Amino acid sequence: MPLPVSDVERELTHTRRVRFEGYKRADGLWDIEGHLTDVKNHDYDLKSGVRRAGQPVHDMWIRLTIDTHMNIVDAVAASDAVPYPEGCETIAPAYRQLVGLNLKQGFRSQARELVGKTRGCTHLTEMLGYFPTAAIQAFAGERREERPDGRKPFQIDQCHALESSSATVRRWYPKWYRKPDGAA
Repeated sequence: MPLPVSDVERELTHTRRVRFEGYKRADGLWDIEGHLTDVKNHDYDLKSGVRRAGQPVHDMWIRLTIDTHMNIVDAVAASDAVPYPEGCETIAPAYRQLVGLNLKQGFRSQARELVGKTRGCTHLTEMLGYFPTAAIQAFAGERREERPDGRKPFQIDQCHALESSSATVRRWYPKWYRKPDGAA
């Protein structure tokens, strides 16, 4: 369901698009690619010159190659459009430091330590926050929800709808349903 139409007249001035794609590779690894663009619908004055309407101010990519345990085995970043040429795009090699991290184990905080603030690009680093869930979605259907060791599916108790005492869990995962605290 889309958002309600605004009651106030407005004009679109900026569009940010962030897209993630997951690729299963022939060698058993996975590529998760993130792509971010920022586009203005009007000419935009930058210190580095005017960016014409429709031309990206940012056009940036990150690819993390991961194994089935979500360990990062390769990382590459690239910037096709930046506001400060010969400055912004020079930080891309810093993202190789992500190799060796695991997307499920403290990834977001470790990534901020490695490439946060002046150690990286604000936009590339911001995009990193979505890689864990993008990878989980890429793996969906590749792994059984029921774990072989009998533990509950990983998504139970990770969001409101899948709280173990919710009607959703009672309906779709009855084995893992728990009555709410204080319920008779």
